[in-house]
Amino acid sequence: MKILFLGDMVGRVGRESVFSRLPNLVETHKLDFVIVNGENAASGFGITEKIFLETIDAGADVVTTGNHAFDQKEALTFCERHEEFLRPLNFPRGTPGRGSNLYEARNGARVLVANIMGQVFMHPTLSDPFLAADEALNACPLGEVADAIVFDFHAEATSEKQCFGHHVDGRVSLVVGTHTHIPTADHQILEGGTAYLSDAGMYGDYDSSLGMEKHEPLERFVTKIGKGRMTPASGEATLCGVAIETNDITGLAKHISPIRLGGRLQEIMPDFW
Repeated sequence: MKILFLGDMVGRVGRESVFSRLPNLVETHKLDFVIVNGENAASGFGITEKIFLETIDAGADVVTTGNHAFDQKEALTFCERHEEFLRPLNFPRGTPGRGSNLYEARNGARVLVANIMGQVFMHPTLSDPFLAADEALNACPLGEVADAIVFDFHAEATSEKQCFGHHVDGRVSLVVGTHTHIPTADHQILEGGTAYLSDAGMYGDYDSSLGMEKHEPLERFVTKIGKGRMTPASGEATLCGVAIETNDITGLAKHISPIRLGGRLQEIMPDFW
């Protein structure tokens, strides 16, 4: 099965990059399942229902989020209406929406997707992400209930991301990190057969500070004084993510590759597509 995961979508140029490129990627490469992280889609902070629906219409099967999941307050309502929208699984009990769900891929396979948030340098009061993962996997094990499993691990610390990957190795198809907006070069298949990448990067303008117009954050670093709001950069976006191909019998990964298209970064396409 061919699965594509796209990193954090930042602002208008990130959205437009996805909306223009994703339909062709799905059609040309016969992708079975697509996941998009959309937590920075609305002016860099959160996602609206309109943007969510446009992302689904472009070819995404699931939209994951993270710490900005509810920055647009309408998400507190529309998250209940759309099972394709995920907020972090380890948010407090009673938080609107869902953190994981089982979906049907284009080829008829069953795909469990879970959105889990880290604690280190993030939100230490959240429920234990490792325990949250175990509970999700106990309820929906790979090879029994699910044909493939993808975890979007939304976290800051690469040490926590790597340990999380090792913790679920052999039990999921892909663990991919989001949140830092910078694509890492450590894509690999772990010892137990799980594909892993510390961060998928973003789809936004890389002539920026994490997708935001660079002068305001630079001013804050230099002077320690903010002079305005953070706004998304408006240059050409690079679409960043990760692609995997799974074994149809085990659900574990056969191949993994980053994907980067457009903008300032060197383009990379999976050689197994």
